Formats: sequence, structure tokens, C-alpha cells
Amino acid sequence: MTQQTNKGTALITGASSGIGAIYADRLAARGYELILVARNETRLHEVADRVEQAHGRKVTIVQADLGERDDLARVEGILKSDPAITLLVNNAGFGGVTPLLESNVDRMEQMIDINVTAPTRLTYAAAPAFVARGGGTIINIASIVAVGVEILNGVYGASKAYVLALTQSLHYELADKGIRAQAVLPGATATEFWDTAGLSHANLPAAMVMRAEDMVDAALAGLDQGEVVTIPPLQDGNDWIEYEATRRALSQRFAHSMPGTRYLVAAAA
Repeated sequence: MTQQTNKGTALITGASSGIGAIYADRLAARGYELILVARNETRLHEVADRVEQAHGRKVTIVQADLGERDDLARVEGILKSDPAITLLVNNAGFGGVTPLLESNVDRMEQMIDINVTAPTRLTYAAAPAFVARGGGTIINIASIVAVGVEILNGVYGASKAYVLALTQSLHYELADKGIRAQAVLPGATATEFWDTAGLSHANLPAAMVMRAEDMVDAALAGLDQGEVVTIPPLQDGNDWIEYEATRRALSQRFAHSMPGTRYLVAAAA
């Protein structure tokens, strides 16, 4: 049984299986009490029992569908009111592999509700509370499709690009107020995510599929190293540093009252 100083309480969404369940185990081992949120109450109890037996930490479960406004509001209320919460893991989400013309728009709207609206509202609940409490950490699970938008379904890629941008903005605005923000961009990971998306990870080349345990351990190592963006499958971290430097430099070139000359030439023609 793990014995460490209590680091407060971590609230984890999508905690009944896969990445969320592994975060539950790893964070309990690091000294956190837990609040686990997911739709499947039976599986939540199973995760809670395993964590309590392995680490002796208090685990509270909250059965909630974050696509339902009342359930989402209930979790927001917990983040606002529980002074013990020091860490939020926005992990709940689902994806898709079908192209636009083969996708159901109602299903895409549900994806936006879970992947965009829910983490936004939970972040807006947690961040002011963390500032008032003197500090806190927000971990947002994005995806490599936030950068590689051509890889999977476009709405999924757009939703994860949103999560990445939100996290970077949080760091920019709140780092000096004691708030840590981390975006985690997994690649193909061996979880049930792929079955929900419509393509089992068993159909992918084994060399590109990471174990979920390895992904979470790498993400937490990135957090320990102070990373704002952690990409577990990226072999050379300097690639991201250079990419970010280029993006930042480009963003400084937009403050002009006149269009670029290429457009003026086209207009004259």
C-alpha cells in the first residue's frame, strides 16, 4: 500500500476505464485522494475498489453524463465548492474516424458537447476556485490530431485543437497566479476509444499503438518536467520546441493595417 503525503484531491473525468482509470491509479500512488466521474457507475466502483486496495486513498465516485447539462452542472459545483480539490483531469471524450460526408451531424454535436463544452465549463469552474485557493493543476487530454488534423475525423481534430489552444491560453493567463496547465497529446493508444470511434486499435500497426499505462506515465513525467504540452509518442522533444517557436514568430507578423502584397497584386489584376 502506497504511503505518501496527501496532495489534495484530484477530480478525473472519464475515469471508469482506459486512460482515466490509469490516471486514477497513478495519482493515488502520488498521494492524491480521488473523485472519479463517468457514466458507468459499475465500472467506477471497480476502479475505486482497485485504487483503494492498492493505495489506501479515499475515492469518491460521481456517476454523471457530461453531455447532459444537469450532470455537468453538478460536477462544476463540486469543483467550485470542494476546497480539497487541487487537480482536474479533463479526460472524458470520444472520437471518430469517418470523413465529413459519412458522419452523422448529431453525433458530431455530441462530440463537441463532450470534447469541447464539458472541459470548457469544468475549466471555468476549476480555474477561479484554484486561484482563490492559491494554486492548482488542470490537465487536459487532447490528441496528436490537434496538430495532425488530416489524421482522423475533422470534428474530432477540431475539438482537440480547441483543447490544445485552451490549455496554452490558460498557461499564458494563469501561470503567474499559481495555476499549472498541461495539454497531453496521445497518439494511437490501446484503449476502448478506438472501438467507440469505429476502428479497433487491433487493426492498426502494432508499432504505432502505445500502451495506455506508458502513455499516462509519460504524460505525468512531462508534468513533472514542467511541460505545458506533452506529446508522449514524439521521440525528439526539440521538434515541438522548434514548432512552437515558429508558430510564435508567425503570430507576431499579423499586425498590419494593409493586406499582404500578394493580395494587392491580385486585386489590381
